[in-house]
Amino acid sequence: MKVLLLAGEESGVIYAERLKESLKALAGQEIEFAGYDTEGFRTGDLAVMGFLPVLKRLPYFLRVARTMKGVIERWRPHVVVTIDYPGLNLKLAAFAKARGIPAVHIVCPQVWAWHQSRIPRIAASLTKLLCFFPFEPALFEGTGLDAKFIGHPMADVFAAEAKNSHTAEGTPQRTLAVLPGSRIGEIRRHLPRLLKALKILRAKGAAEGLGVVIPAANERADAEIRRILGAADEECEVTRGGARDLLRRATCAVVASGTATLEAALARCPTVLVYAVSPLLAWFARRVITGVRHIGLANVIWEKSGGEGEAPMPELLQEDFTPEAVAERLEQWLGSEDARAAARRRLDGAMALLQSDGDALGLAAREILNLQRE
Repeated sequence: MKVLLLAGEESGVIYAERLKESLKALAGQEIEFAGYDTEGFRTGDLAVMGFLPVLKRLPYFLRVARTMKGVIERWRPHVVVTIDYPGLNLKLAAFAKARGIPAVHIVCPQVWAWHQSRIPRIAASLTKLLCFFPFEPALFEGTGLDAKFIGHPMADVFAAEAKNSHTAEGTPQRTLAVLPGSRIGEIRRHLPRLLKALKILRAKGAAEGLGVVIPAANERADAEIRRILGAADEECEVTRGGARDLLRRATCAVVASGTATLEAALARCPTVLVYAVSPLLAWFARRVITGVRHIGLANVIWEKSGGEGEAPMPELLQEDFTPEAVAERLEQWLGSEDARAAARRRLDGAMALLQSDGDALGLAAREILNLQRE
């Protein structure tokens, strides 16, 4: 069996490796894999975000597309499986489907947030769509696309790690996890405000005995965090990575919007979500993102499932993201176990919706193999 497996970002590559193992375990036959990597394309070069950065590297991406189309035509895989990275992956999936090769895409594009007019085009590009969120398959009803909810792989990871975890329920020191983002621009926009919130907490006496830990995603992020801490005359513990373990043991957290907010929810950590962009980008986003009221994934899941009561994760965005507002939210959790327990219950309710009938990528492997057998 020949499988063309295309993942263009680091998270997708991780999912692809786990999917390979599941396919090998279930297939009952030899499987040969090909992908961007077998053709000499590196994940770091493919993972470019934003219109202008992509435009600047357009000749490179045209070469990638041309090369992979050549692989599809010459190698004739039994199935093409694309994981996230929809800009290029969906085009290659459509190219394969047009040549009679089944095309399976994993991770539904965020059409629930904006630009729902893309739904018919996505449906026409694919044979099967495997979704991480329970509300996504309904978006494709009536299109003829076989869209299925398989659960979220990250929920599987947290569930497995929780079974093997020996972390004590309480920690000797109260801990605040501060995740200002992984990109330099995010760190520069967010961290100074968060340090001001910390000063407010200290002035109120709410930070007594509180350890503040900031995990850095990489070397550049580490250097920038330490520079900002020095300029603000603040002392916090900076670690290289380890965000997931930190969120598990933290008393509470403040996290920049992104995948880390989903990890915080799965870690059952009471969390304030924050984010700020330029005024122009914020103006544009408010006019384009019309399908949801929230941006945090835990909140989106809660909203789309009925959204009764208080959202699982308070969001402070743009002008609402002030040091005073952050300090007020954190002070409630730092001062009350009952408040923290209520926050954990709200997070648990949303995260329970991510569980399906089995391991997400194991279910994906079964869907792919069934399709190939058919």
